[in-house]
Amino acid sequence: MKIAISADGCELTSKVAHRFGHSRYLIIIDPQTLSFEAVENQSSEAQSGVGIQFVATAIERKVTGVLAGYCSPTAESYLSANNIEVLTGYRGTVEEAVKKFREISLPDFLYQKSLPVETKGIFHKKAVLDALKSSGNQLLNMLPIILGVVFLIGLVNTFFLKEFTSSIFQGNYALDSLMGACLGSIFAGNPINSYLIGNELQEYGVSLFAVTALIVSWVNVGIIQLPAETAAFGLKFALIRNIASFCLSIVIAICTVFTLIFFMG
Repeated sequence: MKIAISADGCELTSKVAHRFGHSRYLIIIDPQTLSFEAVENQSSEAQSGVGIQFVATAIERKVTGVLAGYCSPTAESYLSANNIEVLTGYRGTVEEAVKKFREISLPDFLYQKSLPVETKGIFHKKAVLDALKSSGNQLLNMLPIILGVVFLIGLVNTFFLKEFTSSIFQGNYALDSLMGACLGSIFAGNPINSYLIGNELQEYGVSLFAVTALIVSWVNVGIIQLPAETAAFGLKFALIRNIASFCLSIVIAICTVFTLIFFMG
């Protein structure tokens, strides 16, 4: 079996990176023999879409698990969809992380992989404690994201000037929905950010058509995540799904607003 570990360096003595995808290297390692390969992250300094290369790498290398300090919900969803276990809360060096994995997680990890489907629901005290510990670590690691969401409101007020938004969104429900869907498709981040941006756009007088299309496309269309989706499900599926989601986001936005107008008079 092989596991992947996000790391700040390319050696076993390198530190485990705090966030999966933001690290400089991904260490693909056999936890039993310690033979490994270091893959450099070409997008570690990017402002958005980081982690997609490592998600695709983990899928291509057919690893069975990923170890990291923290893993974003988007990256974890792609990994889980490909039967890759995501284990967070790891610190120290890569070698120490592997040792901890072997001592604590490896027996249960292998056991769970071999369990028949009907026996996986049996209560396991250690599994519950590990889950609580992992949840606590993830909550702690998410604090910077929560603070980032708060600061996002200030950034939106700075960059989404009223004059700028009024020049893009001019009150035509079809064009506003199209522009909102385009913005939502390009942006990347936690879906909750779309609500904050949508609220600020409404404060600037942007129509509900554009705001609704932005929120729907933000959640369902992923231009930044396209490489990972392609690696997981194939280029044809990724393109068809994203194009269909983009078109439907416009239709949903128009239908939602007209339905709201109809029922509210």
